[in-house]
Amino acid sequence: MLLQLKKKKTAPPKRVDVSSVGLARPPLERMSRLHDLIQSQTYPNCTLLSEELEVSRKTIQRDLDFMRDRLGLPIAYDGQRFGFYYTKPVDSVPEMEVSEGELVALLIAQKALQQHRGTVYEGPLRSACTKIAAALDDRVSVDITDLASRISFKEQGFNEVSLELFDTVGRAVRLSRVLEFLYKKLGAEAEELRRIQPYHLGCINNQWYVFGWDLERQKVRTFALTRLRDPKLLRARFQRPVDFSLETFLADSMGVFRGGKELEKVRIQFEGWVAQIVRERVWHSSEKKTELPGGGVEVELLLSSLEEVERWVLGFGANARVLQPPALVERIQKAAKEMVALYRPARA
Repeated sequence: MLLQLKKKKTAPPKRVDVSSVGLARPPLERMSRLHDLIQSQTYPNCTLLSEELEVSRKTIQRDLDFMRDRLGLPIAYDGQRFGFYYTKPVDSVPEMEVSEGELVALLIAQKALQQHRGTVYEGPLRSACTKIAAALDDRVSVDITDLASRISFKEQGFNEVSLELFDTVGRAVRLSRVLEFLYKKLGAEAEELRRIQPYHLGCINNQWYVFGWDLERQKVRTFALTRLRDPKLLRARFQRPVDFSLETFLADSMGVFRGGKELEKVRIQFEGWVAQIVRERVWHSSEKKTELPGGGVEVELLLSSLEEVERWVLGFGANARVLQPPALVERIQKAAKEMVALYRPARA
């Protein structure tokens, strides 16, 4: 159902404290003023409009493009009078529509702040949400507070990274500066000194990682921030590869683990209630699902690493059975035997 954006009649529109939001005017209010100026037939140009509304020329141009392309207003530029005008009469700015889905998307963005609380991204995220909300303020006939009380997110196993560490790594990524730190790999007994060219900082499954070119190993490597200590920004700078994409880098992984260049076909059968859970979600971009007699489902994946898919399968217990590759079958068998041994009664 679409909800009309309109001012309430019972009270004048609320004004946003622009000093805290960082905007001269909320976008919808700004476009309303643009409409009035163009409607006045004075042929205003971007320079005059930017001075009037105290925003940049680029912002004015984006607003005009939105009004013309998205709101259907007949805006044109007169090359002889060097200004904008309407090619036909316009009574008012058309009412904008926002769907319930878009409102929920805004709510999700606000809720996402919880995941980034305490990091250097909390401020920018909060500011972005505030700016979006400012554009909708007092114009949507829906109780967003009531909506917020009905939608929530619960996360499990999130990690805590100190603000100082996060800030140092984040600046290294943003400024393209070489980063030096001590790192302890999983299962390692001692820390190692590492130097990388950090390409990307990402949160995957509630865990923060930095991805970058390891100067000693001459490969792109992945580092968990929780295992990283004493980071230092070095003076050396680098040129980040323009073609680097985290999505591409992790395309053959179920998480952050990557193997060799050769992809392995993984086939797993799921039965019982687990089959329903598996068929309800998309687990990997390469997955193919096949329905089985009796209500089961078979999933086929193409992966370069088996570490994460092994943990995934073990999490479903006896309701998941690996068919291939043999290496994964052996890993599951080994893990199952070790678990049985843990619960075997002690001999008298």
